[in-house]
Amino acid sequence: MKSQYRVVVIGGGVVGASVLYHLARYGWTDVCLIERDVLTAGSSWHAAGGFHALNADPNIAALQGYTIDLLSEVEAESGQSIGMHMTGGMHLAGTPDRWEWLQANYRTFQSIGIDDVHLITPDEAAQLSPVLNTEGILGGMWADREGYVDTTGTVHAYAIAAKKRGAEVIEKNRVLELHQVPGGWQVVTEQGTVSCEHVVNAGGLWAKQVGRMAGVELPVSPLAHHYLITDTIPQLQGLERELPMCVDLEGFTYSRQDQQGMLVGIYELTPKHWMMDGAPWNYGIELLQEEPDRIESELCHVFKRFPVLESVGVKTWVHGAFTFSPDGNPLVGPVRGKPGYWCACAVMAGFLQGGGVGKSLAEWMIHGETEADVFGMDVARYGDYAANKTYIRETTGQFYSRRFVMTYPNEQLPAGRPLKMAPAHDAMRAAGARWGESWGLEVPLYFAPEGFEEHPSLRRSNAFDLVAQEVRATREAVGLLDISGFSRFEVTGPEAAAWLDHLLAGRLPGPGRTRLAPMLSPSGRLKGDLTVFNWGDGIWWIMGSYYLREWHMRWFADHARPGVALRDISDAVVGFSLSGPNSRRVLEQLTEGPISELPFMGCGRFDIGLIRAHVGRLSVSGALGYEINCTAAEHVALRRMLLAAGADLGIREIGYEALGSLRLEKSFGIWSREFTQIYTPAQTGMDRWIDWSKEFFGSDAARAERDGNGPARVIATLAIDAEDADASGYEPVWQGDRLAGYVTSGGYGHSVGRSLAMAMLDREAANVGTDLTVHVVGKARAARVIAPSPYDPQGKAMRA
Repeated sequence: MKSQYRVVVIGGGVVGASVLYHLARYGWTDVCLIERDVLTAGSSWHAAGGFHALNADPNIAALQGYTIDLLSEVEAESGQSIGMHMTGGMHLAGTPDRWEWLQANYRTFQSIGIDDVHLITPDEAAQLSPVLNTEGILGGMWADREGYVDTTGTVHAYAIAAKKRGAEVIEKNRVLELHQVPGGWQVVTEQGTVSCEHVVNAGGLWAKQVGRMAGVELPVSPLAHHYLITDTIPQLQGLERELPMCVDLEGFTYSRQDQQGMLVGIYELTPKHWMMDGAPWNYGIELLQEEPDRIESELCHVFKRFPVLESVGVKTWVHGAFTFSPDGNPLVGPVRGKPGYWCACAVMAGFLQGGGVGKSLAEWMIHGETEADVFGMDVARYGDYAANKTYIRETTGQFYSRRFVMTYPNEQLPAGRPLKMAPAHDAMRAAGARWGESWGLEVPLYFAPEGFEEHPSLRRSNAFDLVAQEVRATREAVGLLDISGFSRFEVTGPEAAAWLDHLLAGRLPGPGRTRLAPMLSPSGRLKGDLTVFNWGDGIWWIMGSYYLREWHMRWFADHARPGVALRDISDAVVGFSLSGPNSRRVLEQLTEGPISELPFMGCGRFDIGLIRAHVGRLSVSGALGYEINCTAAEHVALRRMLLAAGADLGIREIGYEALGSLRLEKSFGIWSREFTQIYTPAQTGMDRWIDWSKEFFGSDAARAERDGNGPARVIATLAIDAEDADASGYEPVWQGDRLAGYVTSGGYGHSVGRSLAMAMLDREAANVGTDLTVHVVGKARAARVIAPSPYDPQGKAMRA
């Protein structure tokens, strides 16, 4: 062991070994991995080792596909057998809704280029797995590239390949302490102290402790997980091919062949946490005592699904712990305020996702950004609120118990809620608000009469008419929306304007004005679709998406400069927006200030009733609109005053479902849909907000795109001949039999009376009038490209 390395990776499981391999592969060879015991002496050694294509996040599904492709390559490079069995695999559905869900997911895979997936009938499933009882099965989805590996062999293959490229692996050497020092970290180990620029927490079951060594409280917990391996099954001995992987979505089980027996794993409905503060340091190649009584109902189901299991014994019980994050996806990336400290943990499906995690983290460390959109596994998708132990217990347990349970797009899950609530939450609840959640905050989705219950559905739900009424009220009178769920950052100091001018690609607004401002990475890809307010007194605000607060704060911190003070004021400053033709009249009843003189995209301080408010005239709905910002202590009073002033003007409280319909009718994009960190300004139309006369972060790359041939794909608006369901995202878009793109978001335009979507399309397919086809809930629907902003294309309403 040397005294200094560029990178120290802590943890010798599949994720740590993959990170080490990818760093060396991409050219950083002065790297080492330090393991407290021996490689695989954690979750890796007892993992089932399965891999499959399915993931709720298509971006992570694509990275899983990368891992599957990489495994054979690492085997060849290392010379270490990984024991790969490419059996193929199937997910089986036994209810109409779940079968419909699989059909929709099949189309999603098509949209992201995974083309080895197809739907199968129950008879085809029985042919692929002769020991399968298909009673109650409606259909399934088959993937060619599914199977399993030898877990120990795979970890060693990554490590050997990394060592061949110059990396070092150090076993039997526990990390004791971490100390942040100028330019990097000191890693105190049993064998001495090592200095490095970067340290990677790939601690697995010990990730919690490795985080605390650096003052980082990670939202991660181990949970106990069962699988069993049977004795020899005579019916398998004469088969020509190995049984495929099988996920039974109704039984919460996965299974595969294991030699001449079967392996059966259970994601039971009664999960059990284990060592929430991290595993003991002396724990490793051990198992927990099995608890078959706890998984009795799931075992009964799988015995019916595979009757051959009823006549054989259990050769081996495996009851071990794996780490989970609140949503089940990994925690990857840098931690704000800890330069050089990186996470690669909570990877509960390490042999499936480890390759993608290693690739993305190595790209991030070396190049400053990843090739793929990895927000779904970015550690910054959580804030300090997620470190609470009760929150972790509830959310990780919820994910575990729903591992194979279908979640509907309009379904609201209860774990960890309610946590953060706007001051007027109880008043809005009394008025009928139904709630969603954004970064721990309760946000109103729509308002309903007492006793109303929304039914989870892949199609238009029974809340459809309620949302339509809110849209109509906004278009015809005035809608009142709680905007506590926006992020707000205050920027001050003598260098504030200069810093903002370089950080943001758009032209800064003058005093009393506001502007939309794209923020770019060095490669010219988007890092934010922000709004900048210049209040004219040396104070600037940046506003964005509430759930991106930590993500954006990390970016701001990474590019901080002297003379600039930045504060996240998102919970201290809240407010409401007014949208609709009567919104100005409502405000005129509450202020003596010249509110009628405030121009579109103007901002200023106004007395709104008793409140000294920050008011901006802008609109996400495409109607005449105002955003009224107040302190948290004034939120309840502001709502009361606005409702009273609008009582004779048709005011109605609305939620974010209505706003979603309103913004689609204007072809207004939103983050994580039309705007992501893998898209560029020209692809998304954000280039129209760029100030090309100045130098800004990412300007060279943006100019290269502008001066080149243009992007291959661009955002367009579609009208879809839908019936009782609308596109929601990642549905494939076809031009004839050619895949031309995919939907970024969709819904129903209640004002224009048609199903709408926005889509990322090949440029030649994005011309207005082009006939296309979109799969909506798995069914082909005719669609056509229409001009942007089907409602009020001239923008007269919001500029009135």
